[in-house]
Amino acid sequence: MDILIVDDSEFMRTVLKDLLAKAFPGCTISEAADGNQAIAQYRAKRPQLLLLDLIMPEKDGMEVLREIGRESGKKIVVVSSVGQEEMIEEARKLGADAYVVKPFDESELKSTVQDVLK
Repeated sequence: MDILIVDDSEFMRTVLKDLLAKAFPGCTISEAADGNQAIAQYRAKRPQLLLLDLIMPEKDGMEVLREIGRESGKKIVVVSSVGQEEMIEEARKLGADAYVVKPFDESELKSTVQDVLK
């Protein structure tokens, strides 16, 4: 399985990468630090799973969702510190399959990803 982690925080990308590598041994994980990199990486690699932050430089996560959120064959889990209900609803309308608010519990994120991939 190919996974793309999109977050402007290198620390958060490392946390997510470590967690996913343990939960899904053998998966291939790519990283992007902003929305422009996310779109380019997504188009080049077509990962099955995208973990997407919303607050980023260049192009934010909502803009990424507007561009690729409805494309078939992928699953998107938003992982963001923005937890307002309106943002969660908007992200889902744009194609997010799930939404996890930072800070998160590792088991919560893992079970959310597993549910999305079923």
